[in-house]
Amino acid sequence: MMAERIQKVLARAGYGSRRLIESWIKEGKLHVNGVPATLGDQIKEGDRLTLEGRPLSAKRIWQQTAPQVLLYHKPVGEVCTRNDPDGRRTIYQSLPAPEEGRWVSVGRLDLNTSGLLLLTTDGELANQLMHPSNQMDREYAVRVLGEVTAEMMQTLRDGVMLEDGKAHFADIQPGGGEGANSWFHVVIQEGRNREVRRLWESQGVQVSRLVRLRYGPVIMPNKLKPGRWMMLEGSDLDYLYTEAGLKSKVASRKPSTARKTANKPLSGQQDKPVKASKWPDKSARKPAQRPSRTTDKPAAKKAPRIRGRGER
Repeated sequence: MMAERIQKVLARAGYGSRRLIESWIKEGKLHVNGVPATLGDQIKEGDRLTLEGRPLSAKRIWQQTAPQVLLYHKPVGEVCTRNDPDGRRTIYQSLPAPEEGRWVSVGRLDLNTSGLLLLTTDGELANQLMHPSNQMDREYAVRVLGEVTAEMMQTLRDGVMLEDGKAHFADIQPGGGEGANSWFHVVIQEGRNREVRRLWESQGVQVSRLVRLRYGPVIMPNKLKPGRWMMLEGSDLDYLYTEAGLKSKVASRKPSTARKTANKPLSGQQDKPVKASKWPDKSARKPAQRPSRTTDKPAAKKAPRIRGRGER
């Protein structure tokens, strides 16, 4: 077996994201054959690894097992850390134990944000989905308190300077509502802390509700209620790997017949007007569409729907 970088191997085995494993290496927590690991080290089958003095399972590291990907509808009030010093409820208290390894969260949502979270036992997949170079769409429904003008929307598309650099919405579309409270659908392609809220605040308005509807090609299914989860499997899981630029690891599955269109949602509904002054009806949502610079293109065929297993 060829040697591979240690963070890639351990991420694939579900020990955590590459970033987390790199932090273990920098902190001297990982040892290979009794020697502290360094960034850039490669390992091969037969090497002995320990994490904070505890041996890591060679079988888990080198034996390829089917990955798991879970969709979770995070409610407001839960945090995305494994242990919260303030005693608040964490998302992991609502999730099933994985068949092997540990859940790696694909990005996070803050305490007051609800909506779609992806978790996987494949750290390499998580890394690909989160990496800025892949520019995965994150779509949100946002309720804004304050007057929003066409000029403000264009400014948010063009970009504004925040304390951690310039940021912008890849797309922004009105979603309904009247008066001081209006809904919008927005898309960002990076995962900076509170980015959606800070962008709106830069225009002198406040976000009163924020819900993530989509991450890359995955749309939160209508039937997935707050606090519940479902597994992604079969051709839909194949398709997610394809969109992440990875070879599928789903055993004994037929290749997905989904078309290879960048960031194409796995499931969705046709667009309908959003009811005023209310949380947008989930049956009405679809990914916000970027305006065409030329003529309108024919509507794309529907992508395969996500099939849930073991919803709780």
